[in-house]
Amino acid sequence: MSIFDHVQNRFSRVQQEEMSLQEYLELCRREPVAYATAAERMLEAIGAPEVIDTAKDSRLSRIFSNKVIRRYPAFAEFYGMEEAIEQIVAYFRHASQGLEERKQILYLLGPVGGGKSSLAERLKLLMEKVPFYAIKDSPVYESPLGLFSPEEDGELLEKEYGIPQRYLRSVMSPWAAKRLKENGGDISQFRVVRLYPSRLNQIAISKTEPGDENNQDISSLVGKVDIRQLELYSQDDPDAYSFSGGLCRANQGLMEFVEMFKAPIKVLHPLLTATQEGNYNPTEGMGAIPFDGVVLAHSNESEWQTFRNNRNNEAFLDRVYMVKVPYCLRVTEEINIYKKLLEHSSLNEAPCAPDTLRMLAQFTVLSRLKEPENSSIYSKMRVYDGENLKDTDPKAKSIQEYRDSAGVDEGMEGLSTRFAFKILSKVFNFDNHEVAANPVHLLYVLEQRLEQEQLPRETFERYLRFIKEFLAPRYVDFIGKEIQTAYLESYSEYGQNIFDRYVTYADFWIQDQEYRDPETGEFLDRQALNEELEKIEKPAGISNPKDFRHEVVNFVLRARAQNNGMNPSWQSYEKLRGVIEHKMFANTEELLPVISFNAKASTSDQKKHEDFVARMVDRGYTEKQVRLLSEWYLRVRKSQ
Repeated sequence: MSIFDHVQNRFSRVQQEEMSLQEYLELCRREPVAYATAAERMLEAIGAPEVIDTAKDSRLSRIFSNKVIRRYPAFAEFYGMEEAIEQIVAYFRHASQGLEERKQILYLLGPVGGGKSSLAERLKLLMEKVPFYAIKDSPVYESPLGLFSPEEDGELLEKEYGIPQRYLRSVMSPWAAKRLKENGGDISQFRVVRLYPSRLNQIAISKTEPGDENNQDISSLVGKVDIRQLELYSQDDPDAYSFSGGLCRANQGLMEFVEMFKAPIKVLHPLLTATQEGNYNPTEGMGAIPFDGVVLAHSNESEWQTFRNNRNNEAFLDRVYMVKVPYCLRVTEEINIYKKLLEHSSLNEAPCAPDTLRMLAQFTVLSRLKEPENSSIYSKMRVYDGENLKDTDPKAKSIQEYRDSAGVDEGMEGLSTRFAFKILSKVFNFDNHEVAANPVHLLYVLEQRLEQEQLPRETFERYLRFIKEFLAPRYVDFIGKEIQTAYLESYSEYGQNIFDRYVTYADFWIQDQEYRDPETGEFLDRQALNEELEKIEKPAGISNPKDFRHEVVNFVLRARAQNNGMNPSWQSYEKLRGVIEHKMFANTEELLPVISFNAKASTSDQKKHEDFVARMVDRGYTEKQVRLLSEWYLRVRKSQ
C-alpha cells in the first residue's frame, strides 16, 4: 500500500456515519459502546495492562518490593512513571464505573519538564482512537440520549433498549431544544452521526490556556455571542451563539486546561457546574449547555500552592483528583528517556561513548534526591535503581527506608529532563570536527552550565560536589578499566590464569601442603604460597586474607561440583574478580607505550597501539575519542 493510499484510508475511516435516532437506539441495544462515556472510551483506548510479577525479576523485585504491577503498552515510552500512570488509569476506571471521579477534574501536578504535557498529549491521542455518537450538526456534539428525560423516559429506555438509567444525565442543549420546538416535538427528525474525536478539528477534544487577567473571561470556556448573527437573531437565540469555548468543543471528550491555576478564579467557575452537574450556563440568557466529558488540567507546584492556600478556593479543591508527576528517580529509566530523545533526532546516528548517558542520568537523578541521614546519596541513587548493595555498602538502607525518610515530595525538585536535553545537545556538538558525545566533554559542559545557571550558592556547591566526589572519580575507574581491558590482548585468558593459580595456591595453603608447580617443577612451601597469594591480595586491600581464602575456595569447590569438576569463570565471583582486576591493572606504566599517541619506538609497539585502538573502537568509541579519553586518563592518573 502506498503512502497516498494509507492517508486516504485513514481519512475515510474517520468520516461521519449517519443514521436515524431509531437505528441508533437499536445499535445501543446490540453494542453498549454506542452510549459509552468519555472515561469508558478512554479505558478502551488504553487497553489491557501487562501484569508483571516483580518477584520474578531481581531488579524489579527490589524496586517494587515483590508486588504485582501493571504496565500499559499505551504508555510504554513513559519511563519510570508507573505510579502516576496507574493513578491516571484508576481515575478513568472509577469514572467509568459512575463513581465520584466522574465529577472530578483530573489534575496533574509536577515540576517543569517532568512529563505532564507529554501525558496530556498522549491522553488526547488515545481519546481519538474510539468513536462516539452525537446529534448531527449539534455545535456541542451532544449525545442523542440528551433528547430523553431521565425521570420520564429512563425506565422505558432501559426496558426496551437496555440502556442503564445512569447514562441519561445530560441536559438537552439550547440548540437541540430550538430544533425540537421547530419539529413540533418529533425527536425522530433528529439524525445521529458517528464521530471520531479530533485534536485537529477540535471535535470532542479542546485545549484552553490562561490569558491575561484583565481580558480573559469565561467565554474561553463557555463560548459567546457571534455578533455577526445579531442581524438575524436575538441575543438570547441559540443560533446567534458561538459555541466555541473549551467546554463546548470538548463535550463527550476531553478538555485540557494548561497551567490552570494561572487563570483568574472567575474563569474557572464554569468548571464547577460542568463537572458536578454535567452542564454549565452560557454568557447569554439561554438554557444550560450539556457537558459529559473529562477536564484534564496541569500546572507546576508553585501555582498549586498559591491556589490551595487561598481559603476562597475550597469548593474547587474538593473537586480535584490530583496525580503527582515527579521527576524520574531511577537512573536506568532516565537513560531510556535520553535514548528516546536521541532516537527522534539526527543525533541517533552520532557516536555516543559508553557511560556518557549513564553519567548524565546519575547527575540529574542525584539533583532530585533528598540527602539521606547516615548514608551516601550515591548509594541511595543506586538502591532506587534496583541495585543490591548488601555486600558493597553496609550503610545502605532499604528502598522503603529511604522513601519513608524522604517524604512524599521527593522528585518534585531538582534538574529537569529539559536541562539534561540541553546539556546533551551541547556535548554532542562540543567538538567542531566531530558530532559525538563522551563523558569528558560532558563533565566540562556540566561545570560550565552550572556556573551560568546562577543557582543558589548552596545548590551550586551541592551539584559541584556530585561531579567531584561521585562522577569524575568513578569515571576514572571506568575508563581505566576500558583502556586496560582493550590493552590486554587475551584479557579473559589472563584473568582466568590468575584466578586458577590463586585458587590452587589458596587450596594448598589451607590444607598446609607443599605445592609442586607442574610447569617448572618448583616446590612452594606454605610460606612461599602465602607470599604468592599476598601479591594478588595486597594491591586490592584485602584486610582478612585468611577468611577471604577460605571463602573463595569454598565457592570454587561448590561451583566445581555443578560444573563437571571445572573451575568457574574468573568473573563469576564478584569479590575475587575485583582483586584480580587490581592485580592486572596495578601497573599503569606498562600501558604507556601502547596507549599513548606519540611516535612509537618500534614496529611492535605500533602494531600493539593499532590493535588497542581497534579494540576500543569495537567497544563503542571513535578513534578521536580513544585519543582524547586515553590522554585524559593518563593525565588524571599522573596527577593523583
